[in-house]
Amino acid sequence: MINRTAERGALDDMLSAVREGESRVLVLRGAAGIGKTAILQYAETAATGFQVLRAVGIESEMELAFAALHQLLLPLLDRLPHLPAPRREALETVFRMRDGAPPDPFLVGLATLDLLSGASEQQPLLGLVDDAHWLDRASAQVLGFVARRLLAESIAVLFAARRPVAELRGLPEREVTGLTDSDAHELLASVAHAPLDRGVRERIVAETHGNPLALIELPRGLDTTRTAGGFGLLDPGTLPGQIEESFLERVRALSGPARTLLLVAAAEPAGDPDLVRAAADRLGAGLDVTIDGTDGLLSVDHRVTFRHPLVRSAVYRAATPAERRAVHLALAEVTDPATDPDRRAWHRASAAAGPDEAVAAELERSAGRAQARGGIVAAAAFLKRSVALTADPARRTDRMLAAAEASLQAGDLEDVGRVLGALRGRPLDGLQQGRAGVLHGQVAFASGQGGDATARTMEAARQLEPVDPRLARETYLTAYGIAVSVTDPAALLAVSRAARRLPPPADPGPLDLLLDGYTLIVTDGRAAAAGVLRRAAAALTELPPADVLRWGWVATGVNAAVWDDVAMRETSQRWTGIVRDAYALRELPYLLTVVGYASSWTGDFEATSAFIAEAAAVAAASGIPLPPYAELRLLSLRGREPETAALVAATVESSAAAGLGMGVTAGQWAAAVLYNGLARYPEAMRAAQSTTWLAEPGLSTWLLPELVEAASRSGEPGVALEALDRLVEATEPFSTDFAGGVEARSRALVADGPEAGALYREAVERLSRTPLRTELARAHLVFGEWLRRRRQRLEAREQLRTAYDMFVAIGMEAFAERARRELLATGETVRRRPAEAAAGEELTAQERQIALLARDGFSNPEVGERLFLSPRTVEWHLRKVFGKLGIESRRQLRDVLPTADETGAG
Repeated sequence: MINRTAERGALDDMLSAVREGESRVLVLRGAAGIGKTAILQYAETAATGFQVLRAVGIESEMELAFAALHQLLLPLLDRLPHLPAPRREALETVFRMRDGAPPDPFLVGLATLDLLSGASEQQPLLGLVDDAHWLDRASAQVLGFVARRLLAESIAVLFAARRPVAELRGLPEREVTGLTDSDAHELLASVAHAPLDRGVRERIVAETHGNPLALIELPRGLDTTRTAGGFGLLDPGTLPGQIEESFLERVRALSGPARTLLLVAAAEPAGDPDLVRAAADRLGAGLDVTIDGTDGLLSVDHRVTFRHPLVRSAVYRAATPAERRAVHLALAEVTDPATDPDRRAWHRASAAAGPDEAVAAELERSAGRAQARGGIVAAAAFLKRSVALTADPARRTDRMLAAAEASLQAGDLEDVGRVLGALRGRPLDGLQQGRAGVLHGQVAFASGQGGDATARTMEAARQLEPVDPRLARETYLTAYGIAVSVTDPAALLAVSRAARRLPPPADPGPLDLLLDGYTLIVTDGRAAAAGVLRRAAAALTELPPADVLRWGWVATGVNAAVWDDVAMRETSQRWTGIVRDAYALRELPYLLTVVGYASSWTGDFEATSAFIAEAAAVAAASGIPLPPYAELRLLSLRGREPETAALVAATVESSAAAGLGMGVTAGQWAAAVLYNGLARYPEAMRAAQSTTWLAEPGLSTWLLPELVEAASRSGEPGVALEALDRLVEATEPFSTDFAGGVEARSRALVADGPEAGALYREAVERLSRTPLRTELARAHLVFGEWLRRRRQRLEAREQLRTAYDMFVAIGMEAFAERARRELLATGETVRRRPAEAAAGEELTAQERQIALLARDGFSNPEVGERLFLSPRTVEWHLRKVFGKLGIESRRQLRDVLPTADETGAG
């Protein structure tokens, strides 16, 4: 490696840091032949005392899920028994070492992090991943996930790629450029086979832009005439193409058997010497006899490797279709159908000259196996290849739909769109029309076309009614959820009416009851729906885990519908545990948001903060955007105006742009709470009125008490009474203290005389029987304010003092200040006290989350599992926490970070 002083220095610093216990990651990016592989080789040579792990992305292997990850981890697989069972089984499943349900990709990521972290305790690790732009997507996702979480494990990971890799975005990156002119001249002189004219040397250096591989390979193809004068020195075209052509000139000069051997090796992505040998023997190109005749383009050790990846691509692309089919057929014939059925199916598909139902069916089975391993992208690829080999029109349509459904799961909306476009004009039966309609709806929803998504999903449900009633009901439930998310009252009414027209199932399950209850609210009102909603809430407590994963996003509202705060908290916590145990990270942030909401009502802001932090960690791990609904709720209750106002504005703007009206409602609910706390009632009223009313059990209903309070204090009794009517319609059918307490408090705000006093007392009494400390404190506050206005100062002071003490203990700063001002107005002296929620405020959000989990008894591995960190990184963070808090042990965390129960806030 000539010169490259800067690159060598960066790698030396990187390896030194890892020897000291740190972890480092670097992505090398540059053109083909620019020297990335040589830099990786330098790192391997310099990494004395390291265990080196290697993987190479291979273009033809991009559709085989976890292939590159298996390459990288192969030397560590004997450590699998040391992993916790779920993680061990996840890796064994994706590596086809066992059968099992498809693990979540992020469980595979955690298992990989654990495996690497454990191995690095014995000696530092260096992971080298070449041609990362050709990694299969599943491997790229896992490696990107792991790379972002390395901090203090004595692990270095180097990626080399020609172009940006989406899964590695945001990692430290270094661009590898060409050699300087002087270094390029030095390299050229060392490899030239004959003296070169000065003008020729200058032109080669100029036209290769210092690309080392080009400097080495291109002069090989120059005859003496061209090297002497330099006329027509290099053919036009891109540099990689010129390098490939240089390799091909060498290939064309080889014997027939040698060329066949190269093509076999190019078509066998795993580089398995036994497979290459067996297939080459079938084609009369024995590996052991022919390898010496490949002019150094191929080498054999524990793997068959090419001189450079461009050799592989050049050889494969230059072969005729017939030659490629013959080679793939030979490879299929020597691949064991019992141990590697998927690779055999892929080779058979590549060997097919036209439609072949046997091969198409084999690919379909491979897709099922890939899906069972969690390889959704691979499943989609197998199914798409299966479609191309299917002659029967109806079966072809079914496979097209299955491929599109797999692509949707993989998040490839463009591919789903292509399949749906190809289906236009094809005859579809009722079930196929329904499946296509569901896909159209999902694509529209994911693309921010909420109105279109609801209409398409509802139409799909109608098409499914006569052919699959159960699936039709589920599709209507999906349409209901979309209509609520986009906050479209007309669409919600249309979906509800259509679902109500369905004949009732003979034995309704939890989801049937849920659909009936939700849609009855819309069509007939909460009183008519009350009985069904109670049955649904009871049935959903035992919802199977698989249904929690699929339907938790829409089912969590049922406990809000029946105003059961205990069930809302307990069910959401149980479901969060199910989702967390399943490592279903796509679903987990939503349920953590629901749990965060539930804990916020109780005034346990520490728990709410912990759920928010965990949701943020999950979102960062999965790359799925997380709406900040729980954070909005917490900030508004704390009364932090600048932060709340900024987040409200950003959320309302982004939600409106995405067509998600529920995000607008969440933002304005937070604004209404904030401004009610600040006693800026007209602003609170405007916020509450700037949303679209929807007959759903969650945010739209929770906004109503804020609107009643804001309007009654703004001198708008008509607005307050209208909001109260809607609130009473939602609360009256239910006898819970949550419903009764909030209703009584809201009624009191618009009542006069003794009736108001009785209602305030009822609100305090009923809410005191619940753990809803924020609502109880607010009941004491408005009761005290009413008493003060009636000049009942002693009673007012009692209520206001209780409210003030509760607000301070909970951390509701704006409401505490409102209560303090009211107390001053009664003539009582009140010293302003800061909210007590500031313990450990010098910690970062991540440090605080780690400290809270450690305080609650979670071990380092358990904390790491929650936050997607290695145990050693957790320990590193805890050392920083101890230093900031001035403590020496985990036991002392409870003293400096007391729980809500210990502060009296919860």
